Amino acid sequence: MKEKDYVMMNTGKINWEILQKLLADHRGAIREEVEKAGAVGEDCAVITLGEERLVLSTDPITAATEKVGHIAYHININDIATTGAKPLGVLVTILAPPSATMEDIEEVMKEISEEAKAHEVMILGGHTEVTDAVNRLVVSITALGTMKKEDPVVWTSGAEVGDHILVTKKLCLEGTTILVGDFQEKAKEVLTFSELEEARGYASSLSVLKEGILLKPLATSMHDITEGGVLGALWEVKEASGKGFRVEEDKLPVSDVTKKLCKAFHLDPLRLISSGSMLVTVKDSDEALKVLWSNGVEATLIGQVTEDGAVLVRDGQEIFVEAPMRDEIYKLYEEETMNGREI
Repeated sequence: MKEKDYVMMNTGKINWEILQKLLADHRGAIREEVEKAGAVGEDCAVITLGEERLVLSTDPITAATEKVGHIAYHININDIATTGAKPLGVLVTILAPPSATMEDIEEVMKEISEEAKAHEVMILGGHTEVTDAVNRLVVSITALGTMKKEDPVVWTSGAEVGDHILVTKKLCLEGTTILVGDFQEKAKEVLTFSELEEARGYASSLSVLKEGILLKPLATSMHDITEGGVLGALWEVKEASGKGFRVEEDKLPVSDVTKKLCKAFHLDPLRLISSGSMLVTVKDSDEALKVLWSNGVEATLIGQVTEDGAVLVRDGQEIFVEAPMRDEIYKLYEEETMNGREI
C-alpha cells in the first residue's frame, strides 16, 4: 500500500484552488430541485420547492471565544440576507471541550435565541456534545430562508463590468469584536476606555439584514464580508462573477479604533474578518448610497468592477491583489498555541 504524504495545513479556510477541486470532484448526486449549489464566492444554496424557494447556508465559528453564539448566528443569517431571502430558522451544533461548563453552553444558546427572536427566526434543532476533539467551544449553524419562486435571487456572480462597488458600515467589525473580547488584556493596553467601549459596541452591528432588504432592488450582487476581510470578499466576487475589480485603499472605511488595534497586533485590516459589512455591486451608486444613508446605514463607494484583474490603488500606485490564504485573526491563535497559553 502506498504511504500517504502528509502536509501540514494552515488554520483558516482551505485555499481557493483546493476548495474548487474538492467541490468539482465531490458533488454527490445532481438534483433538479437545486437551482444553484454553494460554490467559491456563493455562500448559499437555493432549492426550488413548488412556488417557493428554500435558501440555505452554513458556517462554523472557530476564531472566537467571546460572544460565540452572537457571532455564529449573524454570519449565517447574513449569508441568507445577501440573496434577498427572508430568514426562517437555524439549526445549531455545539461542540464543547470537557473544560466547558453548562453555563458556557447555555450562554451560547441564549445569545442565539435573543438574536433569533429579534428577527422572527426559529431555532429548529441541532446537536450539542462535549468532546475532547476540540479545545474550545465550536459553534456551527445552518441557516434557512425563504422567498417566492418569482422573486429574483441576488447572486454573488451577478456583478457586471462597470458596476460600482460599495461597502456598508465600517470594515472589521467582527474582527475588532474578537480582538477586544479574546485578547482583551493587550487591547486594554492599546485603547482608551472610551475606545474600548466603542470597539465592544461593534458587536451590536454585525447584522446586514437591513441593507440586504434595502439594496435587493438595486444590487447586481451582494456578499457578506467574512474570513479574509474586504480583499477576500472582493476576490470571492471576482471568482464567482469571472470579472475583476479596482478599489482605492484610502476609500476603504476602517475606524481609527480598528486601525490602532491592528497596528498593535500586527494585522492587516484589509484581510481581517469583517462580518457586519456587506460588499455590494450596483449600477447606480448615487441611488444606492441615497437609499442606505436615508435609512441610517453608513455606506462608502470604494471602486468599480472591471473586465479582469484584482487591483488595489495605494498612494497612486496599482497593486495586484493575490488570493488571500487565510484570515489575519488566525495568526494570534497560533501565537497563543506556540506560547503554550490558552485563550
